[in-house]
Amino acid sequence: MRALDPEAGLADRISEICADHAHLEGPLLPILHAVQDELGSLSEAVIAPIAEALNISRAEVHGVISFYHDFRTEPAGRHILKICRAEACQAMGATALAETAKARLGVDWHGTTGNGAVTLEPVYCLGLCACGPAAMVDDRVVGRVDAGRLEDLLVEAGA
Repeated sequence: MRALDPEAGLADRISEICADHAHLEGPLLPILHAVQDELGSLSEAVIAPIAEALNISRAEVHGVISFYHDFRTEPAGRHILKICRAEACQAMGATALAETAKARLGVDWHGTTGNGAVTLEPVYCLGLCACGPAAMVDDRVVGRVDAGRLEDLLVEAGA
């Protein structure tokens, strides 16, 4: 996540990002990803400049943001813990693991701990079906996660 240049206003920076992606066919998703990568989230303030740059309605931009789980309207924690919710992982105990994580962190899905350390998110397959239940901390995929391993991951993340 890059810091927003205080010299450039938010609308100006959004316009720059839109211009950088204008050559793409269907640029909305790449633009939303780029804005979120830079700002940390997609607040209401980014919707109008993106809609204007793409000549689409604000409702269309909002609809895409609210449809895809990877987009967030609030900043995430310093670390993101994703727990696989696919059938293979559920068969290996992912549902209980998820409940343990929620209780331990004191948040529900898409919630962030009070200290801002961890955001908990569901994911629907990490590709470790033979090593379930699987989880992902930031960009690191972990297989065979049990309560003990979950606690180690949370301690590492500062939760």
